[in-house]
Amino acid sequence: MADLFPGSLTDVAGLTLGHAQHFSACTGVTAILCVPGTVGGVDVRGAAPGTRETDLLAPGNLVQGPHAVLLCGGSAFGLAAADGAMRWLRERGVGVDVGVGVVPIVPAAVLFDLACGRADVWPDAAMGYAACAAAGKAVAQGRVGAGAGATVGKLIPGATPAPGGVGTACLQVGPYTVGAVVAVNAAGDVYHPHTGAWLAGGTLGGAPVPAQDALCRGGAFVANFGQNTTIGLVATDAALTKAQAARLATVGHDGIARCVRPAHTQVDGDTLFAVATCQTPGEAPLVALCAAAAEVVARAIVNAVTAGAKP
Repeated sequence: MADLFPGSLTDVAGLTLGHAQHFSACTGVTAILCVPGTVGGVDVRGAAPGTRETDLLAPGNLVQGPHAVLLCGGSAFGLAAADGAMRWLRERGVGVDVGVGVVPIVPAAVLFDLACGRADVWPDAAMGYAACAAAGKAVAQGRVGAGAGATVGKLIPGATPAPGGVGTACLQVGPYTVGAVVAVNAAGDVYHPHTGAWLAGGTLGGAPVPAQDALCRGGAFVANFGQNTTIGLVATDAALTKAQAARLATVGHDGIARCVRPAHTQVDGDTLFAVATCQTPGEAPLVALCAAAAEVVARAIVNAVTAGAKP
């Protein structure tokens, strides 16, 4: 198994992160809290997504960015966790001022973990609230938060999936920091982006059975529709527009494709958010930031399955 890559999403100025989970039910929430003035974007590439407030992040729409972003287990049920995040933020006066109070903007994406622990327990408003209350700079990785019930390698009939999890990483690009957090619950297997080594996925009798190879040979596969998904957030402290943030999310998906094989399938809901906290002034080198975005997403995926494999 690979070593962990260094750094954390919270090395990006203006962000904190918290987890909440129900360990015996194998489900949870990861909340990312954003400093005021954060700009946001999103790119949904999987064909079976579960999301909230993604249209709002499109360039040209009124609100410029989120106050928090939630990554949740529980399939579509887990989107309820965003209600708790909204309550936590509203109690602190955080949100869009609408004259009669504030309305917090909390985009969210979910992954399917109902078959891992209990199918009758999923993240709710209380768990979303707890994840926000736990937010700080220290970030646990592995089978916590949105990754508590995540697994990878579910395409080969009869294969045993491997644990997924939540991972994070960051890079420095001149004066700017680029970081990512990813919850990995992919249908495909996970490979090291630099060496190509198989890291985690389906096994038969303890031996890897790479899904990509089998599919390309015309082998049988399990069409477990909607039961997968890699979701995450990539961030920078640079000052970006909404269109530039959306581009950061788009290129960040390259990091998923470098590690997860196959990725962006009909049975995954792969979604990446992007935020720019605008804490470091100057004309940001978007090409360099996008290159770093793909790399930190890939590194976060490696960290997720590496930490997730630990008992």
